[in-house]
Amino acid sequence: MPISFEDLLVGYPPTAEISAAQVAAAAGSDRRVFVVLDDDPTGTQSVADLPVLTDWSVESMQWALSQERPAVYVMTAASERTGIRVDFVSRSDSTLRGHFPLEPQVLAQCIAEHDGERVDGIVIVPAFGDAGRITVGGIHYAGSMADGFTACGETEFARDATFGYRSSRLAEWVEEKSEGAIPASAVIEIPLGELRTDLDAVVARLRSASDEQPIVPDIVDEYDLRRFSLALQQAEDAGSRFIYRVGPPFVRARIGQDVHPPLESEDLAAIRKGGLAEDAVGGLIMVGSHVQQTTRQLEALRALREPVELEIDVRTVLSEGRDAHLDEIVEQAVAQLAKGNVVVRTSRTLVTGSDAADSLAIARAVSDAVVEVVQRVLVASPPRFVIAKGGITSSDVAARGLSMTKAFVRGPMLPGIVSLWEPVEGPARGIPYIVFAGNVGDQNSLAEVVDKLSR
Repeated sequence: MPISFEDLLVGYPPTAEISAAQVAAAAGSDRRVFVVLDDDPTGTQSVADLPVLTDWSVESMQWALSQERPAVYVMTAASERTGIRVDFVSRSDSTLRGHFPLEPQVLAQCIAEHDGERVDGIVIVPAFGDAGRITVGGIHYAGSMADGFTACGETEFARDATFGYRSSRLAEWVEEKSEGAIPASAVIEIPLGELRTDLDAVVARLRSASDEQPIVPDIVDEYDLRRFSLALQQAEDAGSRFIYRVGPPFVRARIGQDVHPPLESEDLAAIRKGGLAEDAVGGLIMVGSHVQQTTRQLEALRALREPVELEIDVRTVLSEGRDAHLDEIVEQAVAQLAKGNVVVRTSRTLVTGSDAADSLAIARAVSDAVVEVVQRVLVASPPRFVIAKGGITSSDVAARGLSMTKAFVRGPMLPGIVSLWEPVEGPARGIPYIVFAGNVGDQNSLAEVVDKLSR
């Protein structure tokens, strides 16, 4: 049974307002750049005007670091050549799915080998208030102000075929995901009341971390993230070193960036100007996510806008009929883009394998089919825009479908969620690329984004 927001926060002090400028000022002369390592592009949905890369070449990293921005997203490298210190962020899914503790532990090992420094703490902040993910009393919740909040371990996300879990309390989730190697008792928890009233105590907890000790704060809103960022800055100024395993809005708060307003039609026109899609009619919407929220959003788009819909049938993709099936989809998509928007979606019945590895192999085969469709459509009829719905889908469409290596995250399409990338080179230059996570937004969010892009 969902818990209301008001009931969750009974007994806690009110949020303590703090500006992004205060966080930025606290960094002083600190020129470090946060390098955000992201397994899919959806982690960019809370930031604006930051470079993003889909490859690890030294040339690409030098370009990104030379942009003089406080963070770079990468979908190590050049810091020695540019003289800029980098700190690492392992972007986390806000619903607790993904490669943990492997990713932050590998980063800690690389830092130790390269710099000779030990990482004191792994800061775990999956909170993403704009998408209804909050941490209260050590427990991570998913939900909304309207519908209430449910402990994440009781949601559909916890039943993920590859990254499933049982625990909702973050300390216990760490123990579960580490298979007992890190007991819950070893995790440093930072209570919401302390975060909002006693920053010195929070700094003391952070300074007590050693030997890659996990740290899990309660976080409800942007002000909590900013206060926690101040505490982190103080602890790091005093000599602590951390790796961050965090949800999308953390970087925005940590670098002292204000919440960017949603992009408007004139912003989109400026991106298209002079590009391949400047005079294009229809946009391409690629839907790979299978979560219930995506299905609801697709149904709303269908009912409100009646776009042309084409289906990549998963079972056919896994059969000998694959090539002929994709030929037909590409042919129809190219013809219809001359008239309006086209949705290409994977079949809604989720096909899974006998185990996690088999399920992953199926997902890769389907993703290859999605990529091929995008590549061929891009050559034949560059669309007005491209939307990728789902984490894996958005990653593969960007890096392989659109051959994108360098881009700028320009800002959100909706408040705090759904980011727009501007490719700065390659075959997709001038085509707005929208990264739309499968599990964010309300029922009409996809339709709203499509409307704005179609104007």
